[in-house]
Amino acid sequence: MHDDRPAEGFRLTVAVTPDDVGKRVSLRRRTEDGRFTDVVGMLESWEDGRITVRRRDDQLVEFDADILVAGKVVPQAWPRRR
Repeated sequence: MHDDRPAEGFRLTVAVTPDDVGKRVSLRRRTEDGRFTDVVGMLESWEDGRITVRRRDDQLVEFDADILVAGKVVPQAWPRRR
């Protein structure tokens, strides 16, 4: 049985704010069915309770800030090898 709850003693922390727009972030959000999903990319905007992240493949992911359960600023990605 798979349990989506954080491990005992593990604390989810949101260490990202609207001031981090333009930085690379890793964000975890809770879906409608109660599971977690992650998005990593450039924080494009955080306005009026909406967060927009641009993934490496240029896809935009937009969601309500109230479903954000964890997040942090992360280092820039290494260039892809060819």
